Amino acid sequence: MPLYRDEAIVLRTQKLGEADRIATLLTRSHGKIRAVAKGVRRTSSRFGARLEPFSYVDLQLATGRTLDVVTQAESISAYGEGIVGDYARYTTGTVLLETADRLVVEEKEPATPQHLLLAGALRVLSTGERPPGLVLDSFLLRSLAISGYAPSFEDCAKCGEPGPHRAFNPAAGGMVCTTCRPPACAMPAPATVVLLAALLTGDWPTAERTDPRTRREAAGLVSAFVAWHLDRQLRSLPHLDLTTENPQLNLTPEA
Repeated sequence: MPLYRDEAIVLRTQKLGEADRIATLLTRSHGKIRAVAKGVRRTSSRFGARLEPFSYVDLQLATGRTLDVVTQAESISAYGEGIVGDYARYTTGTVLLETADRLVVEEKEPATPQHLLLAGALRVLSTGERPPGLVLDSFLLRSLAISGYAPSFEDCAKCGEPGPHRAFNPAAGGMVCTTCRPPACAMPAPATVVLLAALLTGDWPTAERTDPRTRREAAGLVSAFVAWHLDRQLRSLPHLDLTTENPQLNLTPEA
């Protein structure tokens, strides 16, 4: 079988038979791949611990008919060590992995920007250098933007009229002017809109100066925006640690 190498982030795993496991991987050059790791559930496995969710690994794989086969695995960064021991980081991390899995639909289609974005988010999350809620909201907005669903937080998302505007509508694509505003829009505070724009562009000094109330409102709008564009809410989102300073609100998108 032809062999190839790539860097990968383990998104999820499932048992196969008595000792094997299927790993869903987001690779740097080959996109999303499902591969069999043979014998990894045995205690004698050489690389079983390296193929757990949140792991960033260098892999050698053999091309198979339906599923590729992992033949070598070397750890690059064990992000899970800094994530799984903290409930807020762990629940945030599971949303990151599920989002990447959902947005990268086609297997073996290059998705390098999504891979790099996820790797960066997991690195920051594992070190604790930024609040988990802000890391999550920034990742959600930026990953949707990479996928072609970039929200507008300045100009009107429908007609392009320069802002700032007061109304937010997920279906419209972000902030909308009074002329384009559909019924039942959210009316976020101006500080919340500034925070959303900062999270989208990676302006961390601005984002980290915000207060908990502003972060909560922004989180609810991000949740609604994600649910609209993915057609349904992320399964892992309701399990977020609500004791963090930036809880996600399980909102449904506006009609």
